[in-house]
Amino acid sequence: MDKQRVVVTGLGIVAPNAVGLEAYEQALREGKSGIRFIPELEEHKFGCRVGGIPQNIDELSKNYFTEEQLLAMNTGITYGGIAAIDAWRDAGFEMPDAESGTVEWDTGAIVGTGIGGVDTTGEKIVPMTDAKKVRRLGSTAVEQAMASGISAKISGWLALGNQVTTNSSACSTGTEAIIDSYYRIRHGMAKRMLAGGAEGSSRYCWAGFDAMRVLNRTKNETPEEASRPMSATAAGFVPGSGSGILVLESLESALERGAKIYAEIIGGMINCGGHRMGGSMTAPNPVGVQRCIQGAIADAGIKSRDIDTINGHLTATFADPYEIKNWQNALGVEPEELPLVNSTKSLIGHGLGAAGGLESVACVLQIAKGFVHGSVNCEDLHEDIQPFAKSIVQKTRDVDIEILAKASFGFGDVNACVIYKKWRA
Repeated sequence: MDKQRVVVTGLGIVAPNAVGLEAYEQALREGKSGIRFIPELEEHKFGCRVGGIPQNIDELSKNYFTEEQLLAMNTGITYGGIAAIDAWRDAGFEMPDAESGTVEWDTGAIVGTGIGGVDTTGEKIVPMTDAKKVRRLGSTAVEQAMASGISAKISGWLALGNQVTTNSSACSTGTEAIIDSYYRIRHGMAKRMLAGGAEGSSRYCWAGFDAMRVLNRTKNETPEEASRPMSATAAGFVPGSGSGILVLESLESALERGAKIYAEIIGGMINCGGHRMGGSMTAPNPVGVQRCIQGAIADAGIKSRDIDTINGHLTATFADPYEIKNWQNALGVEPEELPLVNSTKSLIGHGLGAAGGLESVACVLQIAKGFVHGSVNCEDLHEDIQPFAKSIVQKTRDVDIEILAKASFGFGDVNACVIYKKWRA
């Protein structure tokens, strides 16, 4: 069977700095931060007391779900549900009747999460179990706590009958979900897939990272300055949350129904560094990273110099300079030849399992609308990144992007890189 070409026909976004595509595009262009002071973190003695949480969700969710449905949803499921429904509608589809017997057998969903359900476990299951009130947990505790609750809910709302699953590979989760969905369509196993990630917002989601001292503690008084990828004064990442969902579709199906097309996916690669050569649970093996990038380029059938924009993982930790160097080595270019680079995390924080989805929606918008958004808070570039200064986009530029590489690297030494291309009819 010939390989199917795969295009993006729908987008949905619930981000700390905006909800909805128009608002998100504007926030990206304007460099609007979604990082805020979180009183709950101060109350519970966190070192980091800022984070990225989507706003006005309680009110907004009433436009999507019934009161009964909301009782069986945590924050991650709510974010993912809104983003998935918006992406579905954006792709030109109507919400199915809940009583209908029709199933979308050719459509599935891979929507990942890094630590989904831990908020339900921390807020409900553990305290009520310890208080010997198990019977009062209710019948929906499991579907909220299980990682696959998000993809399962989406399949029910949209009547999806193809593969429906939730992947979990730390911070590479969202990008991995997109690549796995791309492969499924490319090999003819589905006509379309909803793909991306969702992550909840709760002290239980973020406590472990605060205990590791990998979160920023230096900017609690100035939250919008806290997320500082590539900066000399970067002091750890800022936790974020939300959901970014893409509708991927075979080109044949998209053309057949006259769908709008945002961009094309032309390649991807997923691998692991094996915890060797400097790789560990928390650090990447540089050879693994470079092989991942090079594998995605080979899969796309392009040359490294064809890439004109990079949306990096770039979290505002010690790893940022190493990541930039890995991009240089993987592409085989001199510092002054590195493609344009930006970090969406500077505006929304690190969405963990949702990061790849949140950032890929930004990538596709930039390709479709012809701009590269600025990375804020890196006016004081790290000394090891200084040789690449002209490639680091600090203020939004109008750019006709042809090919963009998006990568995510996660705990466990796992890597994922996807290649997006401008759609030209």
